[in-house]
Amino acid sequence: MKREHLHTLVALVENRPGVLNRIVSKVRQRGFNIESLAVGHSEEAGLSRMTFVVDASAVDTEQVVKQVDKLIDVVHIEDITAREREMVARELLMVKVKTSAATRSELLNIVNVFRANVIDVTPASMIIEATGDEDKLDSFLELLGEYGIIEVCRTGRVAMVRGPERVGPDTPSHLLLPHLLGGRAPGGLF
Repeated sequence: MKREHLHTLVALVENRPGVLNRIVSKVRQRGFNIESLAVGHSEEAGLSRMTFVVDASAVDTEQVVKQVDKLIDVVHIEDITAREREMVARELLMVKVKTSAATRSELLNIVNVFRANVIDVTPASMIIEATGDEDKLDSFLELLGEYGIIEVCRTGRVAMVRGPERVGPDTPSHLLLPHLLGGRAPGGLF
């Protein structure tokens, strides 16, 4: 896959039902594929951090950012792709591989080379966890394929910008959105 058209977008959004659907709908309306999507809690109560990767040109990605930024639940969105040298991106992989007494030591050597971890072993299989960039994990899977992959689970890219800067508004969100203190909307609506 060509990676030059992949853009990493990071958004801080209010942690409310339906926000993910509204954002994905905006991206879909522009006709883009979301290559990966990871959502979780952020450093601020009431806000979630979304990291998603879209396959689009820089101009089209800018339009997606502008459209998503118009949504009321979006506190901040930024394309951090241009800051690639300043960006740290990782993905988590869990893979279940066929194994036997004869192949287990070979598999453990591969696990060590890739700095991965074995998290479960049975007589016929092994579950391995690995983190790294997409290329590293693709190479890891290619080597494991020779042993027989049973199942794969990948998180998709999560990313941060290096240094003291943070992705988000200059003003702390609790000042922008005081109703998020304690994770409650006015009137306790969520």
